[in-house]
Amino acid sequence: MDKSLEQFMAVTELGSFVAAAERLLVSQPALTYSIKKLEENLGVRLFERSSRGVRLTAYGETLYKNSLIMRRLYSNALETIERQKSEFEHGISIGTGYSSWTLFLKDFVVAHFRDHPNAPINVSIGNAMRCMDQLWAGDISLFVGHQIQNLVREVDIDFIPLGLAKDGYFVRQDHPLLGQSRRLSDIYAYPTTMAFPPESRQKRLLVDSAVTVPQPDRFGHAFTSNSMRACMDFVRETDSVLIHSDLLADSFTEHGLIQVVIDSGEMQRSWLLGIYVLPERRADPHVRKFIELIRLGASKLDLQTPL
Repeated sequence: MDKSLEQFMAVTELGSFVAAAERLLVSQPALTYSIKKLEENLGVRLFERSSRGVRLTAYGETLYKNSLIMRRLYSNALETIERQKSEFEHGISIGTGYSSWTLFLKDFVVAHFRDHPNAPINVSIGNAMRCMDQLWAGDISLFVGHQIQNLVREVDIDFIPLGLAKDGYFVRQDHPLLGQSRRLSDIYAYPTTMAFPPESRQKRLLVDSAVTVPQPDRFGHAFTSNSMRACMDFVRETDSVLIHSDLLADSFTEHGLIQVVIDSGEMQRSWLLGIYVLPERRADPHVRKFIELIRLGASKLDLQTPL
């Protein structure tokens, strides 16, 4: 990445020429001169200076926003090149939630392995925020998960919808909630369990997540874990209710968990399932092929069509 842009971003993020010079290990006069030359080349002022430090002008805001994208592109390019040194032509690096893995991605990955037995495969299973964090960092090429609302503006990611799913509620076989349809208030009278809750550091990708867009969290649930097996073990031994996608009803039945029937008049939470991919990687023939194969697998599910 261009040296002058790196210096510009350091001054912007630290709010001070002195602090930026210390971080960059350059003298303050040299840094000031470099920024002045950048402003001269662009023909605009980038900073408004005061005794309290510096802040961006409207031109500086535009340059900073685009510099963030350039830095990410450059970083992802370096990481991709490094990854290409150790990967074969058909290597896969995908993120997914437990539902997508169980329903169709597992079969896709196994089939891909049989077709390309020497290709490395990496599957990261976790909540959508964890996968977004990894995608943004360049650790995975794409991920399948629910649509995330209110992402910070710097997270410029393409979302390809696959269809709508809704929450399901699952309990042990002899649970008191079974035997008749229930209202949601009946269900929430019992302790709840959730797999793969988001971690605090992942919420930095959301705008005012704690206030404007409440996210599923470990607080408010009797038990949470990054292991679905641990959640199922807990629910089988307690009166707790596991909240997860209703698409996994058959799979959970095989593990001794039964879906609670919801009254027809109740409004169950629905969410949009789709594929997240970096815009600059979407045109990659390798990634594009995976997207089409994932779409094919998802088309076999009973997903509602979004309005």
